[in-house]
Amino acid sequence: MHPFAGVLFFPVTPFTAGGAVDTETLAEHLRRGLAAGPGGVFAACGTGEFHALDVAEYRQVVRTAVEVAGGAVPVFAGTGGPLPMAREFARAAAGAGADGLLLMPPYLVAAPPAGLVAYTRAVVQASELPLIAYQRGNAVFDPETAVEIARMPQVAGLKDGLGDIDLLSRIVTAVRRALDGGSKPFQFFNGMPTAEVSVPAYRGLGVDLYSSAVFCFAPEISLAFYDAVTKQDAALVDRFLGEFYHPLVALRNQVPGYAVSLIKAGVRLRGLDAGGVRPPLVDPAPEHVAELRRIIDAGLALTEEASG
Repeated sequence: MHPFAGVLFFPVTPFTAGGAVDTETLAEHLRRGLAAGPGGVFAACGTGEFHALDVAEYRQVVRTAVEVAGGAVPVFAGTGGPLPMAREFARAAAGAGADGLLLMPPYLVAAPPAGLVAYTRAVVQASELPLIAYQRGNAVFDPETAVEIARMPQVAGLKDGLGDIDLLSRIVTAVRRALDGGSKPFQFFNGMPTAEVSVPAYRGLGVDLYSSAVFCFAPEISLAFYDAVTKQDAALVDRFLGEFYHPLVALRNQVPGYAVSLIKAGVRLRGLDAGGVRPPLVDPAPEHVAELRRIIDAGLALTEEASG
């Protein structure tokens, strides 16, 4: 697997008014995102409502992403849930031409770390694709088991959406020591919702890569923030956090599932009708959409100011 760099694009999955996957709108969404220059595309993942897709729809989404990307950047696809389904989706991703997998947590069960190792190994064996494990929710590794999966030839990274900085620090140190001197590439990712808010803390651990949901609807804001971070412009980073990201997080936290449905609403506000979300998620209330518009406008104004 080629190493990732830059901001990572996690597209939404558009639906038609009748509820079907809208591949034409998805292709346009992907073209717009790719034109902004992401470091990779992660299709049918959390933002893309992986949990709400059947296998046929999943193939459509992944194949569309692969075709539109055209090899310009890697395309990874989500998988996870019940083990038989995770393996089936892994095979479907390979058949659709994906470059790799993002392994999300197993369905509901609170498994011990050793069980997660076995789950990861079973999914890895379903295809030859490289895989990034996603630590969040009910999928929590410890340093020893993180090292165990990192040593699997196909496991190429660990994405953290848990936010336990103490645990992550120990995992990062243990994995880097275990792989030190080896030829195998392995990357860590910040996978927190609205990851930009925690970027300073994660970068302190040497975890520079992150998934940006904001990139879906405002890539110019996402890239301007990334530029400020990489240039270590602390004052501008603080302004982006205070004027855009923190208000967005405050709005996101008002309703469960807004981490996805607000992003889709943002795509609609920026001129692309991606439809609504599927149950059990709900679309944002009108007053929340209006607040989202104000937050986006503030972010765009700051981006323009920063570029001028």
